Amino acid sequence: MRVRELAVGGALEFTPEIFPDERGRFLSPFQQPAFAEARGHPLFPVEQISYSVSRRGVVRGVHYTATPAGCAKYVFCSRGQVLDVVVDLRVGSPTFGSWDTVVLDEEECRALYLPVGVGHLFVALQDHATMHYTLSRSYEPSRERAVSPLDRDLALPLDDREAMVLSERDRAAPTLAEARERGLLPDYAVCREQDVRLAAAAGARR
Repeated sequence: MRVRELAVGGALEFTPEIFPDERGRFLSPFQQPAFAEARGHPLFPVEQISYSVSRRGVVRGVHYTATPAGCAKYVFCSRGQVLDVVVDLRVGSPTFGSWDTVVLDEEECRALYLPVGVGHLFVALQDHATMHYTLSRSYEPSRERAVSPLDRDLALPLDDREAMVLSERDRAAPTLAEARERGLLPDYAVCREQDVRLAAAAGARR
């Protein structure tokens, strides 16, 4: 499995080896040894696994979970294709406000690891785009937050904004500057503490 660091501190891309034959193919989007070697500890204890199905043009994000305790994620696309965008929302982070993109699809089946406090967005580039989420924290609506994908200062690489399909929540989300001014963004030091706790809990469960 190949591993690549993204422009957002702590975020990683994993590309598995694919084994095709006359029956089809076999691959493993998550492999604990590769993850542990890259991060220095096993994957966080899993509290929830979810998936979403989106038609072409749907945009979901920029989403994150309030800290503490926040939420770390491991995501991949098993059907169709998406443009995945990782955004550093952690106030005080050396890469605060920066973002990186990865095309996730069923062909390469790349996966992304997002540490606590890092925002996540994707654009469905094909119908029936199916995204899988492995989460360190169960979903709690009251703790879910969003930053506007339309924030012109953030300048995310979103084409044809008029045709994008957004939820009302995402369309009404504050800009990065507004969220920071209102104290809604996660603190980098707190996020790092939560990542350390998740790593310790993961090690204790081995």
